[in-house]
Amino acid sequence: MNIRFTTPLVAALAAALSLFGCGGGDGGIGGTGATPMGSLQVSATDAPSCGYDAVNLTIAKVRVHQSASALDTDDGWSEIVLAPAKRIDLLALNNGLLEDLGETPLPAGKYTQLRLVLAANDAGHPLANSVLPSGGSETALTTPSAQQSGLKLNADIDVPVGKVVRFALDFDACKSIVPRGNGGQYNLKPVITVIPVLSDAGLRIQGYVDASIALGSTAISAQLNGVAVKSTPPDATGKFVLYPVPAGTYDLVVSASGHVAAVMTGVPVIAAAPTQVNTAAIPITPPTAAMRSVTGSVMPPSATVRALQTLTGGPSFEAAWGPVNATSGDFSLALPIGAPVQAGYVANPIALLFVADLLASSKFSLAATSNGTVQTQTIDVSGAVAPVTFTFP
Repeated sequence: MNIRFTTPLVAALAAALSLFGCGGGDGGIGGTGATPMGSLQVSATDAPSCGYDAVNLTIAKVRVHQSASALDTDDGWSEIVLAPAKRIDLLALNNGLLEDLGETPLPAGKYTQLRLVLAANDAGHPLANSVLPSGGSETALTTPSAQQSGLKLNADIDVPVGKVVRFALDFDACKSIVPRGNGGQYNLKPVITVIPVLSDAGLRIQGYVDASIALGSTAISAQLNGVAVKSTPPDATGKFVLYPVPAGTYDLVVSASGHVAAVMTGVPVIAAAPTQVNTAAIPITPPTAAMRSVTGSVMPPSATVRALQTLTGGPSFEAAWGPVNATSGDFSLALPIGAPVQAGYVANPIALLFVADLLASSKFSLAATSNGTVQTQTIDVSGAVAPVTFTFP
């Protein structure tokens, strides 16, 4: 199973890295005193969970290799062995919270593959890997390849001689838990973002949404070219912290059920200091809106579907993302009927001046992706929308 990185889950590495043991071949961690060494420090965080109260994974082993094409049976692997395997609720980590996953010495060089090996759901531990839907019952997750070869993570980590490199691994449960059929079963299809952490001071966007949308289902995201780089729900007060976010300029998107999207463009992120977009006295308050259900199907069912909205003159942003049923290929999205609102970033604002983009009102583009190929279909949710079908060769 391959996991997509965007320049994004290893929450259970926390106590494990100190238990690092050696694999065979040149990539072993042990080495001799003559081997130039550096260190790798890892932390974890999470994005909004889209209707789940818990996502539990039990990590048995993490394997590291310098070759992206190495097979699980090849020499040169080094291993982090958890004894006993460690069960972690990934959804405990969000809104800027990072869990320190430890630090381990490694021979200096480039590491391009990680494999995350999960403990099996067996008679003794039937819910080792599980999901708890909101209002439902805890259900075992199907992870077909993870117990044997491990979940394959294609990475790009340089470990310099005598230095510590730090990375945060961001597990997106919303996009990684996929319903299977109609029997209340779920597959794990991990989506992880790997983000270098260069500073404890900056690399973050902070602000507040209105208390009326301070819910776990509300998503605040930093987006770049219509792709969410980091997402989080707000806390109970409406405060949100997006961290870590690589230095750059982003669109801040607030999406809440029953509201149009609010987009703040041109939000800068630097390493030296946090970016504060507003205060609790002037929270982001998207206007209310009725919602339209948009349904359809995609084949193969391994494809993904999301809804994009384009502001007049740009940019485009991801307005919604919905899981595709792993058996039927069916999907369903709830999209707001109304005009998104937009404001430009202003440092130390005394007021937030969001303006409705009437030309973009209720207009979306559905984008389905399968093996790197994208198909799109434009829809207008001001009226009923017929089921949308995507079929890939």
